[in-house]
Amino acid sequence: MDIFIKLTMKESQKYQIIQKLINKQITNREASKMIGISKRQVQRVKLKVANQGIIGIVHQNRGRTGNRRYTDEFINKILSFYDQYYYDYGPTLAAEKLLELHSIKVSKEWLRTILIKNNRWKVKSRRKPKQRHVWRERRSNYGEMQQFDGSYHKWFEKRGEKCCLLLAVDDATGVITKAKFDQHEGVVPVFKFWEEYGKTNGFPCEIYLDKFSTYKINHKSAQDNKELITQFQRAMNQIGVKLIVAHTPQAKGRVERMNATLQDRLVKELRLKNISTIKEANRFLEKEFIPVFNKKFAVIPKEKANLHKTINKELDKKLTQIFSIQNTRKVMNDYTIMFKNQFFQLEEKQPTTLFKKDTVIIEEHLDKSIKIRLNSKYLKYYKLPKRPKKILNVPLCALTKNKAPWIPPKNHPWRGNENLNNSKNLTISK
Repeated sequence: MDIFIKLTMKESQKYQIIQKLINKQITNREASKMIGISKRQVQRVKLKVANQGIIGIVHQNRGRTGNRRYTDEFINKILSFYDQYYYDYGPTLAAEKLLELHSIKVSKEWLRTILIKNNRWKVKSRRKPKQRHVWRERRSNYGEMQQFDGSYHKWFEKRGEKCCLLLAVDDATGVITKAKFDQHEGVVPVFKFWEEYGKTNGFPCEIYLDKFSTYKINHKSAQDNKELITQFQRAMNQIGVKLIVAHTPQAKGRVERMNATLQDRLVKELRLKNISTIKEANRFLEKEFIPVFNKKFAVIPKEKANLHKTINKELDKKLTQIFSIQNTRKVMNDYTIMFKNQFFQLEEKQPTTLFKKDTVIIEEHLDKSIKIRLNSKYLKYYKLPKRPKKILNVPLCALTKNKAPWIPPKNHPWRGNENLNNSKNLTISK
């Protein structure tokens, strides 16, 4: 009997890494860095895959409810006790009183988490420590971490417009893995940069970057709502790349120093070549400048393995979807969707069942095409030239008939005033 197993994208990547480990292409230590688990856990997964095949990559607890998970009734009971008796207690004292007076034994840290989640307790802010920058050791393998940044500068001096250089530097070797000029450091240029990077090198295990709005939501509300993420964070989560946000420029000092070096060296090289356009500059970077620069300043890493994650077939099919700007919209009652002051009419025949008020995802692809997706199915639609008019007094032939308006007779009580006026006129004429 054949068993059908549907792996997630991360499980598929994990299976490929374990296969490399079984074939002795990489070591246990290198596999643990690529997957993000301990060396001992890698050995367990390797043994499972060797004995069970691809089934061994799937976690046995998938789809099961945790054995130690408390029920919602139990949590609501604790919250009711807290609201009634211990509303000004801290989590530690409240846990002690629940055990002492109500025979409910819970840990103080679990209770703290429940109270914070239900807005009963606020996390106390800690004092900021004195700033001191500690030297950090390089990563061991090429492709383990990339430091990424955008640098606005007059790269063409007075010969051209001011633009931005998107730069990725490998932490282990110090080489420029990719550099590209673009108009700005927005979502679309960054998406194009990393899509090209992945197709050329594969994706790194980690990316070290700053708190620019493209990479991190810096609004105050994001501190309370951890689910708020940027388009870039969402894309990298889907691919399986870990993002590390630097709190100071010194934290990602390699790429910062590289930018300073390029603002000196590269500007002069562009001047010598008389390059004044972004297209010419990108061609010069890829073909001439970066190979020579890396050969001169590269550092030998501690380990020889390349930890870039190669793009498999499943990920390759989804790259255009992942690197798209995605927004959610509601389906209106007339099966239209409004997005950026445009109306899209959904067709009657669709590849999946569609209802009013369904939440759909609108994808703006890098080629400027727009697709509407419900779950994993793309919906059929066409653009409307203007906003559809609301239909009023719709005739329903099967239920109603069009009748002439009813006019009451002259002697009807509703027309009493009119009859009274006629009688007065008659008396006057006499």
